[in-house]
Amino acid sequence: MPRKLHPFMRQISITYRCAMRFRENALANTGLAGCHTPYLTALYRQPGISQEEMARQLSVNKSSVTRQLSVLEEKGYVRREPSATDKRILLVFPTDKALEVKERLYRCYHDWNRYLTQDFSDEEQEVLSRLMARIADRAEDYVKGGDCTCERSDNT
Repeated sequence: MPRKLHPFMRQISITYRCAMRFRENALANTGLAGCHTPYLTALYRQPGISQEEMARQLSVNKSSVTRQLSVLEEKGYVRREPSATDKRILLVFPTDKALEVKERLYRCYHDWNRYLTQDFSDEEQEVLSRLMARIADRAEDYVKGGDCTCERSDNT
């Protein structure tokens, strides 16, 4: 009989929601919400990324990217411009305002991770990191068109 895993997904969901609140508190006075941080992080890694590529990398739909980037553009954190080679493609760049909060944002990520794992040994942190990477890889495989061969049960 398979083990019950439904609390596992609830725990991930709770952790994610709490992380968003932590980010909002850490980024107070910037006008940024926790949900904006993945978009800025993607821009820091790859300035000039297309909206479509950003959606793919973040595993969100294109309309979500468009909506969040519109908010960030209104707040002065991003600028969008058409690609020189294909005017239908919008490229996204961080503004100076976005670059000014970069270190604060990365410090926020670091502080949250440290807070969550402060009672973990080095070995436990390494095991957790490996397991979460495997889970994330599997989830992304599904989004990329993988086949879910899981059996449905009353426990999920």
